[in-house]
Amino acid sequence: MATLNEEIRAFIVESFLFGDTSRTPGDDDSLIENDVVDSTGILELVAFVEDNLGIPVADAEILPANFDSIAKLAAFVTSKRGGLQQDDAA
Repeated sequence: MATLNEEIRAFIVESFLFGDTSRTPGDDDSLIENDVVDSTGILELVAFVEDNLGIPVADAEILPANFDSIAKLAAFVTSKRGGLQQDDAA
């Protein structure tokens, strides 16, 4: 089973890098500063979190602190799940 970080990374590679794994961001790389996502991309990440991970995202939570890297997004999702990683919840 893929880890949460791997699941997020796979979505980013397919949705924003069109499968180009040579530009795959590291866990702590800024998705915004490295031109992986723009403001529309952030909204796509929000939709991914809500639709694929089942986590509701309030407008006030759509911040770079939550969505600017794979690690930040994974930490946000984990905190919304009450501290449980996807593997822990299974």
